[in-house]
Amino acid sequence: VQLQASGGGLVQAGGSLRLACTASGISFDDYAMGWFRQAPGKEREGVSFIKMTDDSTYHADSVKGRFTISSDISKDTVYPQMNSLKPEDTAVYFCAGSRTYYGGDGDRYEYWGQGTQVTVSS
Repeated sequence: VQLQASGGGLVQAGGSLRLACTASGISFDDYAMGWFRQAPGKEREGVSFIKMTDDSTYHADSVKGRFTISSDISKDTVYPQMNSLKPEDTAVYFCAGSRTYYGGDGDRYEYWGQGTQVTVSS
């Protein structure tokens, strides 16, 4: 099983980035996918989540209204779209997958991808 995250980079405050996480080795349409972030010296935070079985999504309060998440099952990929970025969104972003859990508890996700750095300059 592999989750490959991509799309991070440097952006100015107010800008946008679209990340991607492509899965292999799983039945993607049976899974829930989550995005988490961790900034230096801070705890991991759940950000955006999508359940492939019914396309339900939800977002942390800190990003609600600014971030969206979508999926392309034909490509086994989820896409968090991050708009109106703020310096406090700077973190390493990780994608995670679970066949049995849909929610914000990262410890309950079975699979994790490598992180991708997002840096928002002021």
